[in-house]
Amino acid sequence: MGDLFLVRHGETEWSRSGRHTGSTDVPLTEHGRDEARRLAPLIRPLRIAAAFVSPLRRARETAELIGLHDVRIDPDLREWDYGGYEGVTTVDIQRTRPGWFLFTDGVAPGPPDHPGETPEQVGERADRVLAEADAALADTEDAVVLVAHGHFLRVLTARRLGLPPSAGALFQLATGTLGRLGTEHGRPVIAGWNVSPPS
Repeated sequence: MGDLFLVRHGETEWSRSGRHTGSTDVPLTEHGRDEARRLAPLIRPLRIAAAFVSPLRRARETAELIGLHDVRIDPDLREWDYGGYEGVTTVDIQRTRPGWFLFTDGVAPGPPDHPGETPEQVGERADRVLAEADAALADTEDAVVLVAHGHFLRVLTARRLGLPPSAGALFQLATGTLGRLGTEHGRPVIAGWNVSPPS
């Protein structure tokens, strides 16, 4: 079985300012585009069985800039639905909810089209993505690449390792970086994390 490569999209204005960016379709900054381009040499040598990308523009543009072709858009790769916390920073949330922590406390309810998700609901989406990735990885040593978002990929990593969704808190993932999930003796492991080539 090949490895699973996780790419967090490049910087956006909202990621730079710490605003929770779920469904809001903000573009990459020029720095974010540079972050994505710098990942291309890490992706280019891979033999890729399949590549999946979030439907949001910042992820799709990142996939294009790192040189992925024939990518499949997967709605399950979208970022956490932050509900009433969309566009709000952690500092601002903690002014009214001291000690609030996304991975254990979830989000405030939002409008009907974006009501918010619990950590467990994000974990269910991650499990579906992992099942799809495993199907693509079956009987091949080639890689599968997922291009998505920070909080979602952290939950997906936790689920890959057999941990609860809340354990995504353990895996900080910067914009424009790469993670690699592999196996050792048949068990899932982190083979690389927060990888970024030198500027």
